[in-house]
Amino acid sequence: QVQLVESGGGSVQAGGSLRLSCAASASAYNCMGWFRQAPGKEREGVAIIYRDRGSTAYADSVKGRFTVSQDNAKNTVYLQMNSLKPEDTAMYSCATRSSGYCSFDQWRYNYWGQGTQVTVSS
Repeated sequence: QVQLVESGGGSVQAGGSLRLSCAASASAYNCMGWFRQAPGKEREGVAIIYRDRGSTAYADSVKGRFTVSQDNAKNTVYLQMNSLKPEDTAMYSCATRSSGYCSFDQWRYNYWGQGTQVTVSS
């Protein structure tokens, strides 16, 4: 079982940057996904990273602005968010699964963090 704790959220103006962190309680995960959910909207996947290969994937809405990275020694995954827009405002959560590959389908994940709020003002 893996416990996830996010941090780093906050309020910024449009064009600003934030870096989110997701600390895992153990190294027993193959990949990690970042998701976000805005009020009244469905949760959407924004980035994925594979622990061993370091390969990544991004949603089109964040490509070129967000970067996912990791520090395996610390069991921590990061989401660097640049050029933030008001539409990026959401609760951001990291998630992983006990086996298998990751995707932007939230239903594939069985471990979730509590989330961290990101608010971008215009």
